[in-house]
Amino acid sequence: TLRDGNTVTLQHSRNIISVYKHNSNLLVKNGEIVKTGQAIAIIGNTGKMTSGPHAHIEIWYNGSPVNPANFISFN
Repeated sequence: TLRDGNTVTLQHSRNIISVYKHNSNLLVKNGEIVKTGQAIAIIGNTGKMTSGPHAHIEIWYNGSPVNPANFISFN
């Protein structure tokens, strides 16, 4: 998108969606089934709403955004 750049959205079980924005390259295609640990994109700085290369991660549960730290261990 113009705002968020190269974006990957993954549908998970239990009504969970993960979104990864501003990537420099996407390594998966629309409709592709991905496996745990598979690289899906390369971090980047695409889109108008960015301030430099970074990982923008969103988690949505039942249609509402939630804190990714509740689902992902960042340690």
